Amino acid sequence: MPRTAEAPAPALVSPVPRAADSDRRRTSASVVLRSVLEHGPVARSTVARLTGLSPASVTEHCARLAGLGLIREAEAPRRPGGVGRPHVPVDLDVARWVVGGVHIAVPYTTVALLDLRGRVLAERRLKHEGTEPSRVLGRAASALAAMLADSPGRRPLGAGVAVGGWVDRQAGTVVDHPLLGWREVPVRDRLAALTGLPVRLDGHARALVDGERLFGRARGSRSLLHLFAGNVVDAAFATHDQVHHGPRSQAGAIAHLPLPGGTEPCDCGRTGCLQAELSERTLCRRARAAGVIDGANPTHVVAAAAAGDEVAAGLLVRRARLVGRAAGLLLDVLNPETVVVTELGVIHREDCLAALREEVGPLRAADVHPTSFPDSVLAVAGGSVVLDAFYRDPLGVSPEAN
Repeated sequence: MPRTAEAPAPALVSPVPRAADSDRRRTSASVVLRSVLEHGPVARSTVARLTGLSPASVTEHCARLAGLGLIREAEAPRRPGGVGRPHVPVDLDVARWVVGGVHIAVPYTTVALLDLRGRVLAERRLKHEGTEPSRVLGRAASALAAMLADSPGRRPLGAGVAVGGWVDRQAGTVVDHPLLGWREVPVRDRLAALTGLPVRLDGHARALVDGERLFGRARGSRSLLHLFAGNVVDAAFATHDQVHHGPRSQAGAIAHLPLPGGTEPCDCGRTGCLQAELSERTLCRRARAAGVIDGANPTHVVAAAAAGDEVAAGLLVRRARLVGRAAGLLLDVLNPETVVVTELGVIHREDCLAALREEVGPLRAADVHPTSFPDSVLAVAGGSVVLDAFYRDPLGVSPEAN
């Protein structure tokens, strides 16, 4: 009988689709870069042990990340009397890339440049000359361009924008910000057109959760609640490295949560709503009525308390107690491992932090902390929007990877 060609043996492993293979590489690159962020300078062998990736895979990813200017070899530690070649550690290369951070508050916009470790390199505060969106965003774009011009040799990865109110992250839109008078403002697209940079947008409480997870004391926390009390009062919640956004990113809208003991009338017609009670505008109005200040700057209340004004100190402690009650309510509902609070008195005064923790109660008081960024919280909020995206997908966000 004539010989027939043998059929090829079936493959033992199905070929991996290219898209899936690409996704796997991006995920592994993110894991390696996060390990370098958290532990650097760190040996590649240590990265392999910490991440569970093979040494060959870690070496490959480190070479790719180094080629993009994201990491570099650091000086090897000296080993007196050691045998063999020492392990050369790798660390983030913070000299090449920067991100822009924009935080839009009610009275002003903060514009900043940050390095890959979330450290603020330059910062400007622009008092609003009217809150018409095109004017606010135009001034922010001009300030960001000036900062980049003053930073020769540094290249921008992109810009992040953090703002209060209802922010639709996916659409890049401020859906509703009553205090600014903004509705359905396409912030991401407008600022991208003005700057020529990739722009990402998110709510400021969620942005600060990202900042705390990446650069703050909440690194490694399995669940995190962030409570922001400024002129806008809102919250954000994350579990296992994922911030909860909800449909159209509406999660965290707690402005009208009833606050036990609240007495402040709210625009909604009720009394004691969280934002009406805790707003910095309310603090300043009460301080003016008490003769502590004559303007609308809440930092002047803190300065008066630092100078020995007992009335100012009392106003700040009272506000911190109310923030503590709000934190206690959210703790009962969400039961996070860690709570971070951004509030003026809690940031700057130990008596306010003590009052906050007392209201939370002894069982959870040690889990409640002030923001990790007391001197630059708004700048970090803006920068963290884009840095979170970068550390999740460094190969997708880095311009030279594409």
